[in-house]
Amino acid sequence: MIDTLVFDLGGVLIDWNPEYLYNKIIPDEKERRWFLSNITTPEWNEHQDAGRSLQEGTDWLVQKYPEHEASIRAYYTRWTEMLGGPIHETVEIFRELKSRGKLKLYALTNWSAETFPVALELYDFLHWFDGRLVSGEEKIRKPFPEIYRLLIDRFGIEPARAIYVDDNIRNVLPARELGFVGIQFRTPELFREELQGLGVL
Repeated sequence: MIDTLVFDLGGVLIDWNPEYLYNKIIPDEKERRWFLSNITTPEWNEHQDAGRSLQEGTDWLVQKYPEHEASIRAYYTRWTEMLGGPIHETVEIFRELKSRGKLKLYALTNWSAETFPVALELYDFLHWFDGRLVSGEEKIRKPFPEIYRLLIDRFGIEPARAIYVDDNIRNVLPARELGFVGIQFRTPELFREELQGLGVL
């Protein structure tokens, strides 16, 4: 009997994509893809998600690639331009689950502690959760098992009775190893079907 659902945020409930910003800064697609793959990489951003300050992360990268300083500094000074808004269909699923009141609903997100308050102001639905675990606040991130164990302990979750959904399979696998029903999010429609198949929607 499932009694808990844990949401990832970016790519599941919130449309976040650095390309939205860098389409404006670097119009040439090949040059833009190179920059995002080699300079402001996902791995670099994850250090901020794990608790490194935005200032420290930015300064470190500028020192390494001074010729790209302006584009690097834009990553966080214009960070809100990477937000495409809510993924409305998934938010509607969240709303339905919340209104039924049968599940405990939590968030587990890789997100900088410095930018997450901005998201809290922008998106009311982030306040619907029974609890949230933000990597930047805890200084540990997915996919390290410690953050999933922290989630379990803090909120008293029984993994065998819980679903974890994330758009990144890398982050789903550790949850499955701990006993969660792990769903890789692809589209809201498929997510709804999977929840229906599990009898929670």
